[in-house]
Amino acid sequence: MVGPVFTWIAEHPKVFWTAAQQHLVLSAAALGLALALALPLAVVLLRWRRAAATAIALVNVLRTIPSLALLVVMLPILGTGFQPALVALTLYGLPAILINAYTALSEVDADIVEAATGQGLSRAQIVRRIQVPLALPVIFAGIRTAAVQIVSAATLAAFIGGGGLGELITAGMGTLDIPQLVVGGLAVAALAILTELAFGLAERRLNRTRHA
Repeated sequence: MVGPVFTWIAEHPKVFWTAAQQHLVLSAAALGLALALALPLAVVLLRWRRAAATAIALVNVLRTIPSLALLVVMLPILGTGFQPALVALTLYGLPAILINAYTALSEVDADIVEAATGQGLSRAQIVRRIQVPLALPVIFAGIRTAAVQIVSAATLAAFIGGGGLGELITAGMGTLDIPQLVVGGLAVAALAILTELAFGLAERRLNRTRHA
């Protein structure tokens, strides 16, 4: 099967690389939007502890929804294409980042925060200079988890016209083109593994830098 797989890629390089590029762009954009939403929200929830439990519970509901179902829910709202896939994947990656960020920030030693307050630091300065640096390893772990989840779930974007490597799988299934089907599956698996390894390496370097 290895030979036919490489033969298919060699015969359809443009199709393969276009799908891979779409997959990467969609995944990166969804992760970026999830970060842009989750991190500020985590900081806001630090000031509104009573609302935090409700907000976390609501976000946790997203974890119970299958990724394909979340994509399908976007259809009547945003139609088909890149945009609904982007929104769905952003929501899919949001819980891991938000929960890790809020938990890490809220568990920073209260004595450290009180000492910083006593030195005249504002709330924003305390968050930026103290809480975020101390919470960064746990926050990064949430980002790592979300990145792998998004890359994997982006495969299903093909079902709503979102493009990506999932289109190779669906096209291969539709035409019974086994090499194309295998190429799509292997490419998604390889991309998810590379994402895990890359973020894992970055996380280890971050921890070494903090300890140093």
